[in-house]
Amino acid sequence: MDRQNRSILNNLLRSWPRNTVAVSTWLNDHGVYRQLAGTYVKSGWIERIGQGAFKRSGESLDWSGGLYTLQRQLNMSVHPAGKTALELHGGAHYLPANLKQAKIVLFGAKNEKLPRWFKNYKWEAVVRYVMTGLFGENTELGLTTFNFGNYEIKISSAERAVVELCYDVPIRESFDELDQIMSGLTTLRPRMVQELLEKCGSVKAKRLFMYLAEKHNHAWVKKLNPEKVNFGTGKRSLCNDGHYDSKYKIVVSR
Repeated sequence: MDRQNRSILNNLLRSWPRNTVAVSTWLNDHGVYRQLAGTYVKSGWIERIGQGAFKRSGESLDWSGGLYTLQRQLNMSVHPAGKTALELHGGAHYLPANLKQAKIVLFGAKNEKLPRWFKNYKWEAVVRYVMTGLFGENTELGLTTFNFGNYEIKISSAERAVVELCYDVPIRESFDELDQIMSGLTTLRPRMVQELLEKCGSVKAKRLFMYLAEKHNHAWVKKLNPEKVNFGTGKRSLCNDGHYDSKYKIVVSR
């Protein structure tokens, strides 16, 4: 490798957070074009993990390192959501011993597909991805950052995560576990909750959220203004044989 290519490589490695993925477009922006990337692969500096995606040689990857790249290099809205975000915040009752090997829930905007390299890579975790316009065009609403050591990624705040979890019940997540999780969420920010409920497009999620929040009599509930929230019309059912709440017109587990 000549001096110029080695200089480009050194600059690249300084800009590339450890344990993350680099995609071809980002490499191009750093002067590493296709042929040069191939040279670095042959020289053993980087390894190809899929079409147009690379990692540093000898480094291990987990789902968060791939997600960093989706957010920072590909400008995607994909983020840890629902139960996974609550686990990261320490708000779920059944926190896995090792989140790298957990079942990871990611939400992204409607019609925002994951790149093939991310879907095909053998992450240690089981990744479930949900494409939904839950908050319409407000893809950044209620997100916060989480530090993974070498890099940070955006994840749902506790307020957004529990609304997303309500959206996942009962098809993909358990009502009983949601009920237990909601019982411990005593410090949610009412202004953020209010904005999320007003922007949320899922009638079921909003009704279920309010039903459980009032059931557990959290102090922040008194600061909400339900009159500004569109709860839709008609009944919603989460089970075939359950309790019907007439206020929110929803059938929930007994």
